[in-house]
Amino acid sequence: MNPVRRASAAHCFVDDLAVPALSDEDAHHLLRVLRIRPDQPITVSDGRGGWATATIAAPLGRGRGAELGVTGPVELEAAPAAMVIAVATPKGERADLVVEKLTELGASSILLAELDRSVVRADPGRAARQVERLARIARGAAMQSRRVWLPTVEVGVPFDVILQRFPHAALAEPDGGPIDPVRDDPLACVVIGPEGGFSERERAATPRRVGLGQHILRVETAALAAAVRWAHTA
Repeated sequence: MNPVRRASAAHCFVDDLAVPALSDEDAHHLLRVLRIRPDQPITVSDGRGGWATATIAAPLGRGRGAELGVTGPVELEAAPAAMVIAVATPKGERADLVVEKLTELGASSILLAELDRSVVRADPGRAARQVERLARIARGAAMQSRRVWLPTVEVGVPFDVILQRFPHAALAEPDGGPIDPVRDDPLACVVIGPEGGFSERERAATPRRVGLGQHILRVETAALAAAVRWAHTA
């Protein structure tokens, strides 16, 4: 963690670092909830690796956000090693938890997947709104964890599509090996199955396995365990 971002009073995202401005929602959060003062240093990022120190210059009024004054050079942080987690979509608000915590743990891509034994299936008519909502959750988690690269979030991704995009994907299974072999492999992905487990077809499609411990885990627990193990294989 960069010490400047760690020490900042808050971290937020803007569309353009050349002309940084807070959204009304972020301005409310920083000024009203966190009570950030104009003289307190914060950090801002474009979500694509660029970031800088700044202060809040002036609120622009209701619905107009706030202006920011950049106080340091724009830094560019290289993209971290990929961490792709595909997880069978859990029920209800558990999907929100998965996206939030995987973002905090450093996932670069989060795929809410549809596997053979999945119970939850994406509604095509609501998919765009669901992605938008989950992206907001990921953005908030990235602000809290001081990330400068925002993860991508997708919903309703079929297993066959996952294997097409990540042919070195590994299934999370109790008898799997260490997670180390997937690190730094751009074609790798850890797939978390539904509570009914993987089908024989899915097991036959990829030979790679990673273990997450001796016990059968809930979907969201397994996803977070995979991210923690992956993050600590450097």
